[in-house]
Amino acid sequence: MGSIVKKGLQQYLLQLQHHPLRTKALTAGFLSAISDIVSQKLTGIQKLQLRRLLLKVVFGVAYLGPFGHFLHILLDKLFKGKKDTKTVAKKVVLEQLTSSPLNNLLFMVYYGWVIEARPWKHVKSKIKKDYPAVQYAAWTFGPVVGWVNHQYVPLQFRVIFHSLIGFCWGIFLNLRARSMALTKG
Repeated sequence: MGSIVKKGLQQYLLQLQHHPLRTKALTAGFLSAISDIVSQKLTGIQKLQLRRLLLKVVFGVAYLGPFGHFLHILLDKLFKGKKDTKTVAKKVVLEQLTSSPLNNLLFMVYYGWVIEARPWKHVKSKIKKDYPAVQYAAWTFGPVVGWVNHQYVPLQFRVIFHSLIGFCWGIFLNLRARSMALTKG
């Protein structure tokens, strides 16, 4: 069993080296799927909602993976790959003021408008009501995650690290979105 895992990891790292964008996009899609499956089970959904699951995979593959890939390349170019404390702090602040709010907003729009197929009016109202609390929650732990990511994780693994953290964050967002949908009902 150990040799299978080791070979799988070696193959994954090889794919990451030769096809970084594709590998990160597929990883984000896979982790989005697992996150959604866990979320569906935690909210008591008995039969897996395949449409919802597929749409979450599309979001991971089409947006989260590529966005993270290019964001981390851009940040490394802007700050010339430096890892001193001041530079890492600048990267974290920039990330928390730009991509964090954008990603949370886009997820909420996508979840309400595409996944739940709710009218834009309802989605807009829900975002107006819930977005500040979601973003505040993101800012309570996002800077620590960003610091660890920029300080200790090599560039080629940053999107994967963020995807793993995003796995948990996705569960939180799904549970929050689901609970809000149930209360509005």
